[in-house]
Amino acid sequence: LGKKYWLRFSLLVLGVFSLCCSTAGDTSGIKKMKMQFATGPLLKFQICWYNDRVFEEYTQALYQRYPDIRIEGENYLPIPIYRHVASFLSMFKLLVIGLIIIGRDPFALFGVQAPGIWEWGQQNKIYACMMVFFFSNMIENQLMSTGAFEITLNDVPVWSKLESGHLPSMQQLVQILDNEMKMNVHMNTRTHHHS
Repeated sequence: LGKKYWLRFSLLVLGVFSLCCSTAGDTSGIKKMKMQFATGPLLKFQICWYNDRVFEEYTQALYQRYPDIRIEGENYLPIPIYRHVASFLSMFKLLVIGLIIIGRDPFALFGVQAPGIWEWGQQNKIYACMMVFFFSNMIENQLMSTGAFEITLNDVPVWSKLESGHLPSMQQLVQILDNEMKMNVHMNTRTHHHS
């Protein structure tokens, strides 16, 4: 009874972890943030999911400096093949964990002798489940991690971490935005004069 209890408990823990980790690379992980009545320029962030906290910090600081600005954030997704492989791994991981727990030998279906690691997994179910879970999650996170922190102002690119290799400091970002906004105001006044 004790062994069965621990097996069920570890499966429950793994299931909860899996749900938490599978949402990490999901586009819903980063909320779209907007000022409700803002009418100013649109600043858009496309970022990798693990930069979520940096995005929140930048957003708060920028709203204080530019009260009328509209800010949106969304996930910068990896190429489709990586997303499909990560989704497949997520499902495959749960299948393998399920087979380990119920003690079924999938190799018997193909008339192949089970390898030694499968035999070890059947004797050490809790450790085997944890190894499958963490190893698969590590690969999934690698596939979903783009490292992106791309910023556009009114659809004009103003910063790319993929090109520069690093995040902008708040001072750099403010300077870029000030310059872009001054240029936009200058262009708008010129068009008004001509019309």
